[in-house]
Amino acid sequence: MRMYKKLLTLVVLFTTLSLPVQAQEIPTIPTEFALHGAGYGHGVGMSQMGARAMALAGQNSEQILKYFYKNVEIETRDDTQILRVNIGHLLSNMKISTSSNEASVQLFTGEIGDQVDVTPVAVITGKAALNFSVLGVNVLPSATIAKKTSNYAKSRSFTIRWSGTRYLDGFDTFISVNHSGATRKYRYGQIQVRSVKDKALGYRLEVTNSVRLSDEYLWGVSEMPSFWPTAALEAQAIASRTYALSKAGKYRSACNCDIYGEISDQVFLGYAKEIEPKYGTMWKTAVTRTSGLTITQAGVPISAYFFSSSGGKTELAVNAWGSERAFTQIVEDPGSLDLVLNPRFVSWNRTISQAIVATAFALPDVVTLEVISRNESGTVGQIVATSSTGIQMALRGETFRSRTKIPSAYFELVEVQN
Repeated sequence: MRMYKKLLTLVVLFTTLSLPVQAQEIPTIPTEFALHGAGYGHGVGMSQMGARAMALAGQNSEQILKYFYKNVEIETRDDTQILRVNIGHLLSNMKISTSSNEASVQLFTGEIGDQVDVTPVAVITGKAALNFSVLGVNVLPSATIAKKTSNYAKSRSFTIRWSGTRYLDGFDTFISVNHSGATRKYRYGQIQVRSVKDKALGYRLEVTNSVRLSDEYLWGVSEMPSFWPTAALEAQAIASRTYALSKAGKYRSACNCDIYGEISDQVFLGYAKEIEPKYGTMWKTAVTRTSGLTITQAGVPISAYFFSSSGGKTELAVNAWGSERAFTQIVEDPGSLDLVLNPRFVSWNRTISQAIVATAFALPDVVTLEVISRNESGTVGQIVATSSTGIQMALRGETFRSRTKIPSAYFELVEVQN
């Protein structure tokens, strides 16, 4: 009997060890995610497409602005201060050039403000180029004239002035600034080049253009097509002036500026905006006609946010960024859903790669996405990603939009067949 029990035990043990091990199911990691949405931009403040539609319907600039911004007034404010605009961020090198034989460019060591009794370290005439690069903690300038290069003493910062500005008498001209594969023209003010330390990249060049806000800056702001209806252009001019006033005098060391000349603040195209064929004068006229007009709340210029188009309603700042702004509100925006006015963004479809989505959520991979809340405006409130190991991370819809570069947070997820 004991022998039988031992044999039975061995058989059971052998049978148990011989059973196939159940393979753990490995989640499928999608190669991409598909989205369907509407609108372009963060949705907060004035809808530019909405302003266009209202202008076409006969509304004036004040009616447009008071529709999109809550409990505000349109008042006259002094806008003649000098604004420092960043026109080159985190650069390793850049070039300033002229295209006129009569041009005169002056190079000064340091930041000299509006001083006029300063001696330049170099005066360059004719068709020439000033080159700037980073050397340790300093800026290293050189000049190329007739294919010959001259180097100048390094310094932490330099100022550049040229003929045709309020600082120098003489003929009217502009300079070209080239960096990151693009060239822009600047006619007014002066330019500063400074070495600034970045935590990730070390020392880099920050390039700024100091210009008078009221005209020299606003004439170069390129945030709305210049051929749009007059009332829309005037609303944009007032909003752009107001936004700039809310930033003026608040120095940012990271960019050596008051305001960025890119989409993070407002796109500053410089002289090229003013001289746009046929329509450039229309924008310039809108700026001049609205001289000093500013959107205020409790007597203070607001941060007059604006965007291209929405998914049908505007958004609150608190929903987009988590910060209250009393002048933002949710209002209907039918102009953004007009297929004639807004053919590209009434509806859009995008696919986003696995790598981009995983990076957005700071996860090694993403198996699923789920929209867990929506705002009254229709934007995604929160979206949750789940990794292959079950880790979950949540983002605001606007943060997800920003990190993945999709058009807007007015979107829904579309199932992809892998």
